Amino acid sequence: MARLAQTPGLTDVQRSILETVREFADKEIIPHAQRLEHADEYPTDILDGMREMGLFGLTIDEEYGGLGESLLTYALVVEELSRGWMSISGIVNTHFIVAYLISQHGSAEQKARLLPRMATGEVRGAFSMSEPGCGSDVAAIGSRAVRAGDSYVLNGQKMWLTNGAYSSVVATLVKTDTGADSVYGNMSTFLLEKEPGFGETAPGLTIPGKIDKMGYKGVETTEMVLDGVTVPASAVLGGEEKVGRGFYQMMDGIEVGRVNVAARACGISIRAFELAVAYAQQRRTFGQPLAKHQAVAFKLAEMGTKIEAAHALMVNAARLKDAGQRNDVEAGMAKLLASEYCAEVVQEAFRIHGGYGYSKEYEIERLMREAPFLLIGEGTSEIQKTIISRGLLKEYKL
Repeated sequence: MARLAQTPGLTDVQRSILETVREFADKEIIPHAQRLEHADEYPTDILDGMREMGLFGLTIDEEYGGLGESLLTYALVVEELSRGWMSISGIVNTHFIVAYLISQHGSAEQKARLLPRMATGEVRGAFSMSEPGCGSDVAAIGSRAVRAGDSYVLNGQKMWLTNGAYSSVVATLVKTDTGADSVYGNMSTFLLEKEPGFGETAPGLTIPGKIDKMGYKGVETTEMVLDGVTVPASAVLGGEEKVGRGFYQMMDGIEVGRVNVAARACGISIRAFELAVAYAQQRRTFGQPLAKHQAVAFKLAEMGTKIEAAHALMVNAARLKDAGQRNDVEAGMAKLLASEYCAEVVQEAFRIHGGYGYSKEYEIERLMREAPFLLIGEGTSEIQKTIISRGLLKEYKL
């Protein structure tokens, strides 16, 4: 950890934040992650510690009670949290995206009412685009909002909500008939407010239960059923004048979300490398430590190089967004490379552990179940390649 994934040019404040989070991960997350993950238990005590550190308001402006830090700071914090346990980063990820969406696109009333409580973690956010019948094909969503006087009535079924139960506000993308020529101009984002928990958490809004997953346990992933949910027009993100702008708002949020996923992948990769290099120096075969065997030493060299490359792309994508520049290509590159390299680094660490890596007593077994999620979360690798190639072809158009 001392050598890998260094980030030049950080301020004293950024370094102090990262040191605090790293210490928190070492003392409060890593020692408990195995037990909590195996039990699929919600990490309440860890969550309380994160609230005390102000992590839920890390990027929220100071005028709303947050720390006003950059996307880069947030991404590096996520890297540290994911090194401890990826599920912990999930607790703040969708919350961060929703806070970003409100900060960038919300009305003055929405900002004043929601951001101060989001900064303290009293109100947590969830983010909903996907549906049972569509994943990356956002144009195929079937959930709709129909105007009824001064209100909108929402019906449909949403899928894969991280923080779906414990959140209090869900940024939800649905179809709205605005008469636009493009399907993307007929989508709107609504801020649906509800009570935390399962069951009917608001009139017509039901969180049926927790989806049982291969990995990414502890944090809840849910469905959301909308059956005649009636909300005022002011629930549209940015106010009623932003009806039809939902797709573009969500894509802005997805760009920062992809930086987050890249950071998660870097964190898991770093942890896998730490476990592998420690095991390779302690475990002896044929009269010497594993690390002395060239085959294993070369694996470690390749793993470290991949971590450095992924980290550098992630930092670059975050800095571009912080500078106010479009970073869809760079965020796609960072997410693509970091998630693919993460899967490779974790598998190599697993191989170095040999038979012990298959045992649930060893941490690498958990990482083997967590890494695949990053290959599909926030858009599959194939979607990232589509985004990257389109951007590059536009840039280099003859």
